[in-house]
Amino acid sequence: MAEKRIPQKIPLVVILGPTASGKSDLAVSLAKALNGEIISADSRQIYKDLDIGTGKITKREMKGVPHHLLDAVSLKRNFSVAEYEKRARKKIEAIIKKKKMPFLVGGSGMYIDAVLYGAPYPEVPPNAALRTHLEKKFAEELFSVLEKKDPRRARTIDRHNKRRLIRAIEIITTTKRPIPELKKVPRYNALMLGIKKSEQELKKRIEARLTARLAHGMVKEVRTLLQKGVSHARLTELGLEYRFLSKYTQGLLTRDEMKEQLSRAINQYAKRQMTWFRQYPAIAWVKNRNDAMKKIKAFITIQAGGKSS
Repeated sequence: MAEKRIPQKIPLVVILGPTASGKSDLAVSLAKALNGEIISADSRQIYKDLDIGTGKITKREMKGVPHHLLDAVSLKRNFSVAEYEKRARKKIEAIIKKKKMPFLVGGSGMYIDAVLYGAPYPEVPPNAALRTHLEKKFAEELFSVLEKKDPRRARTIDRHNKRRLIRAIEIITTTKRPIPELKKVPRYNALMLGIKKSEQELKKRIEARLTARLAHGMVKEVRTLLQKGVSHARLTELGLEYRFLSKYTQGLLTRDEMKEQLSRAINQYAKRQMTWFRQYPAIAWVKNRNDAMKKIKAFITIQAGGKSS
């Protein structure tokens, strides 16, 4: 039986875009003006103790706007997309019951997919023997395996994230078919707003943000995580900043090498994000706050005129 949509008089606004595009600032500004609350759709900010490296919004930057699903899970846990989906949907329902506007904000395409359309992958139980076998391989080898089995999934996955690579191969091996594309039948009457920057501008923003994070203590944050017992293997799984800072703290890279390689990896990640977002034909790309506000107000007006989910 098809899942019943949740009746909504207040729309769900989704704000997405590549890393460093300014999603958090825009979302706070809009949510503050429109009596909204924000649900994070970030696969790393949901973990506790990952602050500077993930660019997690601070209390001051929140400007009084409630934020959900930040610092929600211990780093010791393996948190799945399916678990995120359940938590996020409960938060959306709770915000709507308060007659406030829910904003789903982030750059993790799988998380956004899970909320709007359901868990993106088939329910496949863990295969301990296969995982043990695959764990012995390097990420590059795993990516090559995935690329042969499912080129479409390989285009959007983090090729250095062993955990995700192993899970993707596990699903394909069990189902004996590529990971299926979801039929995009949204649960919500959602307005999807995307922030799109030129490649040159985004590159400048990424570089400036990385320089600022290093100045604000990103290396110290990683050293503190190591002191708390977080392994280098776990840091590598967390990707990007944590993967390269893990190498730096082990003496495998100089500071300049770390920054250069990390900057390049973040830019590559931004391109993968945009590849993922292109599958959403309904995204309205906005240039600034005024543009976004006009689209939200028009959407609210349409809803008030009798169109509801």
